[in-house]
Amino acid sequence: MSKNTKINVLLLLVVAALAVLPLALGLGDHKEEPFTGSDGEAETAITEIKPDYEPWFSPLYEPPSGEIESALFSLQAALGAGVLAYYFGLHRGRRQGEQRALAQQHTDGTAGSTAEESTAERA
Repeated sequence: MSKNTKINVLLLLVVAALAVLPLALGLGDHKEEPFTGSDGEAETAITEIKPDYEPWFSPLYEPPSGEIESALFSLQAALGAGVLAYYFGLHRGRRQGEQRALAQQHTDGTAGSTAEESTAERA
């Protein structure tokens, strides 16, 4: 097993542990909704500290249900992951293309010259 494979397996185990440990240890069992988002926790804390607090503004769009809100959040996360995957894939593809071009130049015996120069020399 290569070093990179070992690191990837270790990272996957850490992520799995972070997902499973709170459930296995029963963290949040004392709450009505144990794993609510940070927005809900903040709202609860604010109303406990200052019950007459009025928000500065209201949301532009309020989803009709929690399921739709979750679906929109998932869509946002998927789009963000897609943009990141595209960027990293494009970057890696360009780098691999440059490496192949350099390797091709070396096998053609034109090390140190550009592709245009080698084409001009052949003609």
